[in-house]
Amino acid sequence: MAYADQQMSSRRVVALILVAALHALVGYAFISGLAFNVIKKVAVDTKIVDVQEPPPPPEQKPPPPPPDQKVEPPPIVAPPPIVQTQTLTPPIVAPPPPLVQAPVIHETAPPAPPAPRISQAAGAKGDPSQWITNDDYPPGAMREGREGTTRVSWTINEQGKIENCQVTQSSGSPDLDETACRLLTRRGKYSPAKDQNGQPMRSSASRSIRWTIPKD
Repeated sequence: MAYADQQMSSRRVVALILVAALHALVGYAFISGLAFNVIKKVAVDTKIVDVQEPPPPPEQKPPPPPPDQKVEPPPIVAPPPIVQTQTLTPPIVAPPPPLVQAPVIHETAPPAPPAPRISQAAGAKGDPSQWITNDDYPPGAMREGREGTTRVSWTINEQGKIENCQVTQSSGSPDLDETACRLLTRRGKYSPAKDQNGQPMRSSASRSIRWTIPKD
């Protein structure tokens, strides 16, 4: 019984294989035949169409020229009248007369009178050496032992008096210089100088005073 079942199973397998092979063969034949029919159908339906280009259009002749038309010239228009303007002539201005300069009169001053010159010198009245003596020595300068020489100048007026006494060289001690001018102005007397006409006139004089402390 088992042997019979085994034999039946083998036959069934072989039958199934054959059936499958048959189906495959039929499917292949069907597919191959269908593809051939489709290709044949497409080949039959495809037609070659020869497309021809349309012929070029005929050449068009240019239109004939228009007939000659007479062009009338524009009407002649007269130009406007010329308006003449009056040109004003500028007035002629005469040049101004030349300036006449008045003559310059240089007034000359009359010549100054000649300066008076001394015809007669002033003369001292008395002994000029006595106008300042050792008794007039300033006490301060004597105590301090200061000595020196004072140079002075002065003016003699028309009355013979001494004016404007000035120290031209100092002794180095202001009190000695001041004493010299003060005593000369107070004690000095002159006869005034005279010009060429015999008139009194101013003059000047100068001297040196030597200040020396007296020795006992």
